[in-house]
Amino acid sequence: MHHQSQQSHPSHRVRGDVASRLVVAVGRVRRLAALVVGSIALVVTVLPSTAVTQPVASSYLCSGYSGCQDAGYGNGGYSRVNNKQYWKMFAGHNCTNYIAYRLIQNGMPDQRPWSGNGNAEVWGVAMASITDQTPRVGAIAWYKAGRSPAGSSGHVAYVEQVISPTEIIVSEDYWGGDFHWRRATTSSGWPSGFIHFNDQVVEQTTAPTITGTPMVGAPLEVATGAWTPAPTAVSVQWSADGAPIAGATAPTYVPTPDVKGKTLTASVTATLDGYAAGQATLTTAPVAPGTLQPTTLPAIQGTPEVGQTLNLAPAAWSPQPTKAVTQWYVDGAPLEGATGPTLVLGRAQVGARISARMTGSAQGYAKSRTMAPATDVVLAKAVRINEPSRVSGKAEVGQVLTAKAGTARPASRTVSYVWLRDGKRIAKATNRRYTLRAADLGRTVSVQVTSSNPSFRDAVENVAAAPVTTVPVVRATARSRKNLVTVDLRVKALGAPRPDGAISVRIGDKTVTGQLTKGKERLVVHGLKAGRYRVLVTYAGTTVVQAATARASVRVDPRRR
Repeated sequence: MHHQSQQSHPSHRVRGDVASRLVVAVGRVRRLAALVVGSIALVVTVLPSTAVTQPVASSYLCSGYSGCQDAGYGNGGYSRVNNKQYWKMFAGHNCTNYIAYRLIQNGMPDQRPWSGNGNAEVWGVAMASITDQTPRVGAIAWYKAGRSPAGSSGHVAYVEQVISPTEIIVSEDYWGGDFHWRRATTSSGWPSGFIHFNDQVVEQTTAPTITGTPMVGAPLEVATGAWTPAPTAVSVQWSADGAPIAGATAPTYVPTPDVKGKTLTASVTATLDGYAAGQATLTTAPVAPGTLQPTTLPAIQGTPEVGQTLNLAPAAWSPQPTKAVTQWYVDGAPLEGATGPTLVLGRAQVGARISARMTGSAQGYAKSRTMAPATDVVLAKAVRINEPSRVSGKAEVGQVLTAKAGTARPASRTVSYVWLRDGKRIAKATNRRYTLRAADLGRTVSVQVTSSNPSFRDAVENVAAAPVTTVPVVRATARSRKNLVTVDLRVKALGAPRPDGAISVRIGDKTVTGQLTKGKERLVVHGLKAGRYRVLVTYAGTTVVQAATARASVRVDPRRR
């Protein structure tokens, strides 16, 4: 088969009437040649020819524009426009015109990228700089003259699929022949080379992106996007100022101190066997210094008092700095020379508040400063109690307890009182006197006495009274009948209006005992002789109600016969 371009065909050099007559003559010669060839074919088995050596039938996937279309194999629309010339190749069934058309469809201009002969045999020679032995989808399979299935003018085909490095599928059109899709292997129909004009590339459908802030220690992450056809692998290579960073081939990269101030790029490569790799390059702003983020604030430990030592519990950062320095402050002003982890307080600091600042630093990171909360004002020694405070008064409901502050140094002080019930503050009980109430019954009442001076630490005393009880009132009513006496008993107390507890009645030499129920009881004394008797009532009390007695008298009349 002879694959021709207009530039190499003899008729391209003929002009005027001579050209017209020559065309007619050539037509007649062709018809005559066809008759001769047909006749010779009857008596000759094989003759050398410049025509294409047709591939064996088993390598065809389809034949003809319609036949291939019906089988699902397209021609890129060439069948509708094959009457036109591309790259000045002859129209119709012509391998070079078909390939030129496909390349133009892929984005190349309608202008052959070399001058001179356009026959297929010269394509790989003219474009030697982009011709190699690597098959790619969209590359041109080039056959030298005489290499099967090419004839004396060579052949070109379009690589549709790359099955493996040794097997491809091509589409092709033949000069004077037909259109096919064909399977070629290194053992049958393999090209002389592959011309890479504009191979099919793995293309983006969603562009890759970088998320994150370019700063030392802050993660950056590449979303590799989406590609078509789907790649078998997508790789990433990070670079700093154009130089690849060793080992930085993961989608996530954390800038290190050595890339501070440099511009980062992430090169994304999508690969698929048989296709040119898809490429995308993403660029960041110059890498900013990192941030040392405090995770724990420094804290001052110790008592802010003259002669005491304050300790600074250090701060913590993420990441941890390589160096951290301390500066102590007095009322916000730096204390000269105070840069250690401890500070001994002197009289010069009395009345001031102490704070401390820690500064962390590391290569590639901005300095990070963090402040410890200030202490209370520094005081001199605590107020010294010379004579302790005390409480007077009975610990009984209704009674008044009085707190009396002791003596202290310095004598000039302010004394405050807070009364407590079982250790908890009693609302509005802040005077030196406190009247015990029903709610205090059975509880321990104490007073907190605080001695204060602006230049001294407070002295706090806790003075407790005994558990609070209540004093009951016992009432007894005695009535006689014959030789017995009935005594009705009733006991009441502040805070305990109906107490329980044991109670007894003694009349003469007879004693009867009982148990109060809700503050009441009735006892009966039998076997008494006539006469007047004294009645003695004894109440044993409870844990909160004190014991008590009561007296009465009763007359027992003589029995009538």
